[in-house]
Amino acid sequence: MGKKINWGIIGLGKIAHKFASDLQLSDTAILHGVASRNSAKAQEFSETYQSINYYGSYEELVKDPKIDIVYIATPHTFHFENTMMCLANGKAVLCEKPMGIDAHQVQTMVNEAKTRNLFLMEGIWTRFIPATKKLLEILDANSIGDIISIRADFGFKGDADLESRVYNKELGGGSLLDIGIYPIYISLLLLGIPCDIKSMARMTKTNVDSYCSMLFNYENNAKALLESTIEANTPTEAYIYGTEGTIKLHSRFHHTEKITLSKNGKETVFDIKYQGNGYIHEIEEVHECLLQGKTQSSKVPYSLSIDLISILDRVKKEIGLQYTPNTTLQK
Repeated sequence: MGKKINWGIIGLGKIAHKFASDLQLSDTAILHGVASRNSAKAQEFSETYQSINYYGSYEELVKDPKIDIVYIATPHTFHFENTMMCLANGKAVLCEKPMGIDAHQVQTMVNEAKTRNLFLMEGIWTRFIPATKKLLEILDANSIGDIISIRADFGFKGDADLESRVYNKELGGGSLLDIGIYPIYISLLLLGIPCDIKSMARMTKTNVDSYCSMLFNYENNAKALLESTIEANTPTEAYIYGTEGTIKLHSRFHHTEKITLSKNGKETVFDIKYQGNGYIHEIEEVHECLLQGKTQSSKVPYSLSIDLISILDRVKKEIGLQYTPNTTLQK
């Protein structure tokens, strides 16, 4: 029997349920502990996904000596404090995106991981979805020539409650950090860092963006037109236009199971399924890194997370979106 990886999860919301479900698909993973500020919630989650222990505080979980790595699924503004606490207690970390709310936070987290020689990765599951691997293979084969532009959107209709998480500035609400990160990520993966950014947004009464439109320009004159919104359900597709063809990532593009390649009047469709909820592929990457003694993934390295948050910071500055870093540990 190979070595097992003992996982802990802090923050037991919707995404944590999907992640815990996918942990059960892995032969390498053991869900050792889960934690919530609400002990009853932690117990219920533990019973649902058969974790060995549950805790009514995050501090208790990170002090459990048997836990190898912690998945952080708390609201955006708590990622920094939660990650730093885990690293300080010798735990490897998979932190849900965005890793921090600004570049200073992300760089500080990276520095701490380096200093302690601990694994740290931002949970950008898109990178590990099988269709993303296929997309990169198509592009590596020069199937559409040089990329000249990308168009990607992500939108859903938020509820009317302005006190919900997506509108809550203290929790990092708004469309940009929550879903705008996905169009930005696909542009970063394929075109790199833009040399120029133009952005416009519509703001809510709670001073977060309900709609954000971005135009990126690159040194090679390629362009990316990106949108995010919590005002309406949008196609949530991505198009990569090349000098010799086009690739469409079907909805929802950030975990798509269908790619259409259009070239010379012919369409080729690729159906590429993912397992479970799609998080298992990210989980297996983390396991491989840990078992090989790596402190970062080559697919989502520290540098990628720093580049991604730096672009987000530039967009935030353009649209006048500011968050106050949370400096209080959640109990």
